[in-house]
Amino acid sequence: MINRAVRMNYNTNLLELEEHMYPLVDVETPNVFHNLFPYSEVPKIAFNDRIVPHHMPDDIWITDTTFRDGQQSRAPYTTEQIVRIYEYLHRLGGPNGKIRQSEFFLYSKKDRDAVDKCMEKGYSFPEITGWIRASKKDFELVKELGLKECGILVSCSDYHIFYKMKMTRREAMNHYLSVIRDCLEIGISPRCHLEDITRADIYGYVIPFCMELTRLMEEYSIPIKVRCCDTMGYGVNYPGAVIPRSIPGIIYGIMTHAGFPSELIEFHGHNDFYKAVSNSTTAWLYGACGVNCSLFGIGERTGNTPLEAMVFEYAQLKGTLDGMDTTVITELAEYYEKEIGYEIPPRTPFVGSSFNVTRAGIHADGLLKNEEIYNIFDTEKFLKKAPQVAVSNTSGLAGIAHWINNHFRLAKEKQIDKNSELTVMVKAWVDRQYEEGRVTVVTDEELLQVIAESCKRLNLNLDE
Repeated sequence: MINRAVRMNYNTNLLELEEHMYPLVDVETPNVFHNLFPYSEVPKIAFNDRIVPHHMPDDIWITDTTFRDGQQSRAPYTTEQIVRIYEYLHRLGGPNGKIRQSEFFLYSKKDRDAVDKCMEKGYSFPEITGWIRASKKDFELVKELGLKECGILVSCSDYHIFYKMKMTRREAMNHYLSVIRDCLEIGISPRCHLEDITRADIYGYVIPFCMELTRLMEEYSIPIKVRCCDTMGYGVNYPGAVIPRSIPGIIYGIMTHAGFPSELIEFHGHNDFYKAVSNSTTAWLYGACGVNCSLFGIGERTGNTPLEAMVFEYAQLKGTLDGMDTTVITELAEYYEKEIGYEIPPRTPFVGSSFNVTRAGIHADGLLKNEEIYNIFDTEKFLKKAPQVAVSNTSGLAGIAHWINNHFRLAKEKQIDKNSELTVMVKAWVDRQYEEGRVTVVTDEELLQVIAESCKRLNLNLDE
């Protein structure tokens, strides 16, 4: 009979019975969880009601993949664009470095030039890290560039191990460990990207592999990170959901059974099922210090977790922005649209042109009386974007009055009331447009012309 050790957990101040070890389960045929992922049907979300505890770290942060995963789904950025965006990320992350790292491709001369120019900035944050093919030659390149950390792909589902790599689990593990050892030999800290973790055998492969990584850390005294990659967006945050789809279960297993500390665990989400943001927040709540994001969610297929979303998730969880400058988010959106030519969908939260624009007259009336009624927070303060009203057949007098006050930035004592002569005259013009069959929103240019003509008739000057 085996007697397992009883030890004190100083985080919970409770005695715990040491868990069983988790050896590699080297199967002959792949386990692709077709009970959860039947390819000819919509995937299943199953529950076993095994609940794991919240374990929010003292310190949490954001890491950036705009120049790596974000570049895999669009035309490559120029060196100048990368440097400019990196400067924005530095400002956005603030003096406390809440945007902790940014990863770069190192394949081409252009990639390496961008790294050199960004490193010349001398910023502590975001720290520049690499992403390379898993070869000793490329590790030497990382060292030559002066990078301390580099990402390595270690696909962990049987879909990848058996079907793509044509290996067994043991062969894949031995291959990965030899590559990671090569990285450690030259003093580079590896970041192991556990690709497709939400379709992997967590206790038969992922945990045993992570336990081997902890042994390598002890041997080399160099930190090794694990990035939990929800490559297909299958992860869910529901309490009691079964692994491998359970994000709480995955983070708990790596932390508790493989012995990884929170500061060495990251989550990387995809948005195939609209869960990238909620899953990233869940990873924080259950023990991961880092969540990996890209600006505006630009990434493979449906994209990654939007970085700007996690800035506001951080503030909601922590009750503080910890020095992050959220107004930079608007500057970045304008830079992408004007300089890079990227069109942001207008209803995108925080950055779309219509994210705080209302077209409903009853909402406009509320905004006119108190903007807190229909605005998510002080968007003027945090994003330099005051709430807007688009004028249409449903805007009403209140919507038109709000548009005038907002566009001309009228001081409170000079603001136009919804019953003013100017508002009534403009609304009469708007009503005629729709009575004659118009179906589109009135443009700013049209409104300005009508307002100018009405002001002339009323002998009114809004600029005074």
